[in-house]
Amino acid sequence: MLVDSHVNLHGEKFANDCDAVVARAIEADVGSMLNICCKISDYNDVIAIADRYPNMWASVGTHPHDAKENPNITADQLIALAQHPKVIGIGETGYDFHYGYSSEEEQIHNFKAHIIAARETGLPLIIHTREADELMMGTLKDAIKEEGPFAAELHCYTSGAALAEWGADQGFYFSVSGILTFKNAHEVRALAKAMPDERIMLETDCPYLAPVPHRGRRNEPAYVSEVCQALADVKGWSFDETAQKTTDAFFDLFTKATRPETDA
Repeated sequence: MLVDSHVNLHGEKFANDCDAVVARAIEADVGSMLNICCKISDYNDVIAIADRYPNMWASVGTHPHDAKENPNITADQLIALAQHPKVIGIGETGYDFHYGYSSEEEQIHNFKAHIIAARETGLPLIIHTREADELMMGTLKDAIKEEGPFAAELHCYTSGAALAEWGADQGFYFSVSGILTFKNAHEVRALAKAMPDERIMLETDCPYLAPVPHRGRRNEPAYVSEVCQALADVKGWSFDETAQKTTDAFFDLFTKATRPETDA
């Protein structure tokens, strides 16, 4: 069984054929999916998708690009939304200064609220980080120093080796995407090779980042099999071994999720 640990199925790109997309994923042995909340205003749509399908889970959070939508968000607001039985993680959240859609101040406030919510709920923090390695490491170090360790995932990791090594030392999990299949993604493959074998997961981040040979088209969860093969090639594992390790990692991290009986 495969798990797609990061999908975005509630958006307009899947509005007309979501049932068919999920059916293709199931046909491709994708047994579970985590539908990610990037805006609090999308929360109800995210939950609706999770409720619609068996073995579909959800998160609650604000992407750093959208921190400006909730500049004064509180941990209590996130904690309340996380009570839904399908919500298994907090995020995605973090820092991204590539486009500057939200200010540094807005992103820092948002991220700190999410960290508190993750700690209070016991749910893993789903972290997005881009062009922010120093600030990201500093914020996480401060949070751990002040209140102790917490569970977290560095999703679709493409940042620096130093942050990855430090995150691995903290017991954080990682997820890899279709970027592994891109011709020139040599640094990303090197990072993946060094990631902890028992703490690495697969994702598509659909509808974005379609892997080769689907690159340039809308991505979908069925294509996580290409990500699995790419990681197998990087790690020197078989496809089945990679599927098992990454599936185990998902359920080891997201303990609120129920593992399908077919993969028990």
